[in-house]
Amino acid sequence: LLGMIDPDEKDSGGLPLTCRAVFIIGPGRKLKLSMLYPATTGRNFDEILRVVDSLQLTVNKKVATPVNWKKGEKCMVIPSLSDEDANKLFGEVEKVQMPSGKPYMRFTADPSDK
Repeated sequence: LLGMIDPDEKDSGGLPLTCRAVFIIGPGRKLKLSMLYPATTGRNFDEILRVVDSLQLTVNKKVATPVNWKKGEKCMVIPSLSDEDANKLFGEVEKVQMPSGKPYMRFTADPSDK
């Protein structure tokens, strides 16, 4: 029903093994993350904790987390927040000039450290 059967991995009796599944459900009872690992692969708990930290931070502090982000590292200001509001919330905001010339990537210190 939940798509957690690994069609390639079977036990000695020929029955499919379950995948190593992780589901993170938000407070509003909506799926925020699902990760499926093959039955033969263990889960990466450091990654799961990193995702939980990121999800909590982005809900509460109006930031997004970039690739490979770890707690305490710079975060990205969400695009829907104006420069004026970002400066009020975070103080110093670093703008990164993109090849297009648009400075839409804005970084700030991890607000959970404050």
